[in-house]
Amino acid sequence: MYCLLNMFHSIWLILPKIKDMFTKGQWLFGILFFLAFVLVMVYAYRKDLRLHRRYYTGTIWILLAFISFILMIVAVKFLFT
Repeated sequence: MYCLLNMFHSIWLILPKIKDMFTKGQWLFGILFFLAFVLVMVYAYRKDLRLHRRYYTGTIWILLAFISFILMIVAVKFLFT
């Protein structure tokens, strides 16, 4: 937990330097690009929703197995350190 807090603290210290690296126009472009990208991805996903339901049934179990495996690795790491 301390490592995670330390990482966020480090990012918080770097943030003012990053803010000064870009102009307002670059920030605006980045934000608009991100929003447009997300909207296009949502539109594409909605358009292909029927195909996803047909071909990707049962993939939730693979996701749960993957998350369980990662949690198991984290638990073993904290048990042996």
